[in-house]
Amino acid sequence: MNKLTAPVHFMEVSAERVSLVHCAARFAFWFAVSLSLVALPGRAQTSASQQKTITLEELQQMALQNNPTFRQSAANIQAAEGRKKQSGLYPNPTVGYQGEQIRGGSFHGGEQGVFVQQDIVLGGKLGLNRKIFDQELRQAETEAEEQKVRVVTNLRMSYIQALAAQQTLELRQNLSKLADDAVETSHQLANVGQADAPDTLESEVEAQQAQLAVTMAEQNQQRVWKALAAVVGNPRLPLTKLEGKLEDTPAVNADELVEKIVNESPAVRIAELGVKRAEAALARAKREAIPDLQLRGGMQQNGELLSDGSPVGLQGFADVGVRIPIFNRNQGNIATAKADTERAKREVERVKLVLRERAASVVQNYTFSQIAVERYKNQMIPRAQKAYEMYTKKYQEMAAAYPQVLISQRTLMQLEVSYITALENFATSSLSLRSYLLTDGLEAPSQPGAIDQPVREVNIPFQMGVSPQSW
Repeated sequence: MNKLTAPVHFMEVSAERVSLVHCAARFAFWFAVSLSLVALPGRAQTSASQQKTITLEELQQMALQNNPTFRQSAANIQAAEGRKKQSGLYPNPTVGYQGEQIRGGSFHGGEQGVFVQQDIVLGGKLGLNRKIFDQELRQAETEAEEQKVRVVTNLRMSYIQALAAQQTLELRQNLSKLADDAVETSHQLANVGQADAPDTLESEVEAQQAQLAVTMAEQNQQRVWKALAAVVGNPRLPLTKLEGKLEDTPAVNADELVEKIVNESPAVRIAELGVKRAEAALARAKREAIPDLQLRGGMQQNGELLSDGSPVGLQGFADVGVRIPIFNRNQGNIATAKADTERAKREVERVKLVLRERAASVVQNYTFSQIAVERYKNQMIPRAQKAYEMYTKKYQEMAAAYPQVLISQRTLMQLEVSYITALENFATSSLSLRSYLLTDGLEAPSQPGAIDQPVREVNIPFQMGVSPQSW
């Protein structure tokens, strides 16, 4: 590019020698710049009264009604309640027929009748069974609470990402319009000899890049919206303008939240309930060696003839017995239960360490995003805005070359986009820390009694292809 600085003698040209077309081109450019600056996100609010909008509360209500994982959690609770009830039921009695020494003919002998048999469970084993499955029920209830946190957090995170995509698209569209206006202005200046071919070509390249950026922003908005609609439970939810501001995210104390995650997370409570369940199973295994009492009794008709020729008639019988635990004292199951208890205790420690490990990257992202947001908002963007306005004014006064205006314009737009990205990362990181790192709202809740996956997925809030270094 040439003419990066205006010649001194050109600044001394009188107004009478400037053509009307030249003045018109300058005015058109300045007017387009002014309109574009006014339209930038964060500088003024565009009229939303003509567009249908949707709020976070409305989306959250839809998710609570439609997300299928809530019904899965409810089914898991019902299943746990059923197992708890079944484990405490007494064994059914046995009713049957019994016959001995059955003979026919002239002997008329034999004994025939009915009996009732019942096992009496001793050692409090039924109560211990209920304690085991009571812990499973509490696990299922805690899992349902955890799942609600997961869904709500996932929805809010998707909402933040969709809101950022919406604002980015608006910014890209404004930038594309500004670039198109710059192309038109460049052509007008070239017609009056105030812009060279390289200036015109560069403005055209800038416009094409801006159009491509709009297309990418549109595709990203569609992707993020589809993810949000899936969490809501309505994949056909039409793309709608969102209400809200990314700037409304409150600052948090990351270190305090990490300790809260480690000590109060539903994942930790589920693991601790797993310890109680394992201890109850161990207590139950130790009681298995206590034998159950086996009772059996009934009535039968004895057909054997007495000395006077009449049959013995109706008579009763009763049996009482226990199984003596000589060889099998449930040693193997007791050893297994002890191992399961030890494993459950170590599981609590593992879950806490996993949470600390996962929280470390989120805290790092949160801290960096917080710093980035502050610097973009209070330092870089105001300086870039001022530089852009100064270059534009100098160009209007014919004291600066047109490419300098384009460079300052591009710098300002890139900072605006990076600012939105920083706000998105700051908001999602803060939300993840405040929600115990539970962000996967479409993962199925764990089955009662199964090993819980405390951190099935953590959505590290970096957009695809975006890293702190690129900000």
